[in-house]
Amino acid sequence: MTLIALVRHGQTDWNLEGRLQGSSDIPLNDTGRAQARAAAERLRDGGYTAIAASPLSRAAETARIIAAELALPAPETVDALGERGYGVAEGLSVLEARERYGDAVPGAETRPAVAERAATALHDLAARHGDARVIAVSHGGVIGTLLRLATDGALPNADSPVTNASIWVFDVAADGVTLAAADAIA
Repeated sequence: MTLIALVRHGQTDWNLEGRLQGSSDIPLNDTGRAQARAAAERLRDGGYTAIAASPLSRAAETARIIAAELALPAPETVDALGERGYGVAEGLSVLEARERYGDAVPGAETRPAVAERAATALHDLAARHGDARVIAVSHGGVIGTLLRLATDGALPNADSPVTNASIWVFDVAADGVTLAAADAIA
């Protein structure tokens, strides 16, 4: 079994404005960089030995900051940790997207497709790292989808949203992915 701490990237200007980013490559802002450093502090005593990240700059920079703070090797890029594609809704506010498209956004990646690729990414990381503890920096849509999968839809919710720089620790074993801790270090 491998313990993987999934960290949502730090804040971007589009997060601040409530815009859907999806596969759009929006960089961290200064608050996001500070959030990445704070996440590193929460991860500091977790015994993590490796770090991976989505190729999108907001996640990759968050991972580089965490790696530097924890003296870890450079982050490995894992394409399957990239954010859910939101098709023509990218750049719109969540409200605008809902008003225009409801649940049928043209070109958006489906949740089952996100779940399959994200779970596969975690299993691939587990296969490469064995019993080591790994940090993986990803995105709200990906982490939310994995949470729904691991908790039968109980998370995320209004009391436990996937906020910027939140940490969700998963146990990854051959028989599945389970949630070990939410915004805490196991």
